[in-house]
Amino acid sequence: MFVKQLSVFMENREGRLEQAAEVLKNQGINILSLSMADTMEYGMLRLVVSDPELAKSALRENGFSAMLTDVLAVKLEDQVGELYKLTHVLRTKGLNIEYMYALATSRQRAIIVKASDGKAAADAVQEGGLELYGNEELCC
Repeated sequence: MFVKQLSVFMENREGRLEQAAEVLKNQGINILSLSMADTMEYGMLRLVVSDPELAKSALRENGFSAMLTDVLAVKLEDQVGELYKLTHVLRTKGLNIEYMYALATSRQRAIIVKASDGKAAADAVQEGGLELYGNEELCC
C-alpha cells in the first residue's frame, strides 16, 4: 500500500547533490523519481529509489542525513481529470496533501503523495477507484 520515500536533508552548496547521486550510483541504486526543494542554506531531496534501505544506509555512511517516509504512489491514467479525481477523493475525506510530485517510468505513471493521514488517504484513494503501487511494482 505504501512506498518508501528516501528524504535527504543537505546543505545548499555546490557539489552536494552530485555527491549524493554518486553514493547512490556506486551502490547500484536506481532513482525512479525525485523532488528537490531548497532554501538559502539547506535543501530537502525526496526520492523514490530501487532499494530504499540500502540507499538510506549508504547515504548516512557518507555523511548525509537520510530517513525513510511512507508515501502513496497513486496510479494515474494519461487522460484529462486524473489529478482532479485524486484531489477530490482526498478533499471529500478531509485529508490534506502535504506535497506531491510525479513518477514516470517506461512501465508506470504515478503521482507520489504525502497526505496528512497516510492510512486514511490510502483507503480513500482505493475507495475512490484509484490504484496504488507498492515498492515492488515500481522498482522491479
